[in-house]
Amino acid sequence: MQVVLASGNAHKAEEISAALPEGIELVLQSDLGIDSVEETGLTFIENALIKARNAATCSGLPALADDSGISVEALGTAPGIYSARYARADASDLENLDKLLVELGEHPNRSARFHCVLVLLQTPDDPTPLIAEGTWHGEIAQNPSGAAGFGYDPVFYLPERRCTAAELTMTEKNKISHRGIALRQMTRLIRERYPA
Repeated sequence: MQVVLASGNAHKAEEISAALPEGIELVLQSDLGIDSVEETGLTFIENALIKARNAATCSGLPALADDSGISVEALGTAPGIYSARYARADASDLENLDKLLVELGEHPNRSARFHCVLVLLQTPDDPTPLIAEGTWHGEIAQNPSGAAGFGYDPVFYLPERRCTAAELTMTEKNKISHRGIALRQMTRLIRERYPA
């Protein structure tokens, strides 16, 4: 089954493709000439639905959307749904990460969590979308470390592993991350709804 991924992020597509069941071929919406849609929702679920509906409408294909972000306890759960545009619209990963470190400063509470929502729609008006969620707990490091991953991974510190998310291999990350948890849940939902 060919599915359009409501994203132009090749890193995200790589992570998602590695975890989905066989038989699902992901195509980036950007490769089909589909532009991103404005995320006007107030929750990760609302934004994932908005993105999936847009991709399904424009492509005529089933659509998978991911909306994810990081919430920092000391910042009142910011940046949350604004994680990808925390510094400004079209901000780079580095700009967003830098703003987060400046905003948090030397605050002693470094507790943070990544949250991911995945939505799969068969059609734009699918009344029963598949929805999966995952959460990953950690802390914000004082300084970035690691070259793998993307987004806030270089400052998302995992005390039990004594490293940041950017110091994990993709295989390690997919086993424990918010997206990995949501993907395993989504895989189960797909297999239940579309048994081979």
